[in-house]
Amino acid sequence: MTTTTITVSGMTCGHCEAAVKDELGALAGVTDVAVDLNAGGDSPVTITSSAELDAAAIRAAVDEAGYEVK
Repeated sequence: MTTTTITVSGMTCGHCEAAVKDELGALAGVTDVAVDLNAGGDSPVTITSSAELDAAAIRAAVDEAGYEVK
């Protein structure tokens, strides 16, 4: 298992958190996504996966959810 931690900006509520979790969770090999929501600020997101994830794929998934990787 591999753990990747990113920082996401723009999330303000549980719905935002769920959108990011859903998009990242859909990436191949992802087994868990944990968000430490800091409403209105930068929130750390920890992604657990079976293999190393492509940084561009992570950014694209977060972008699809409507947020930005810092």
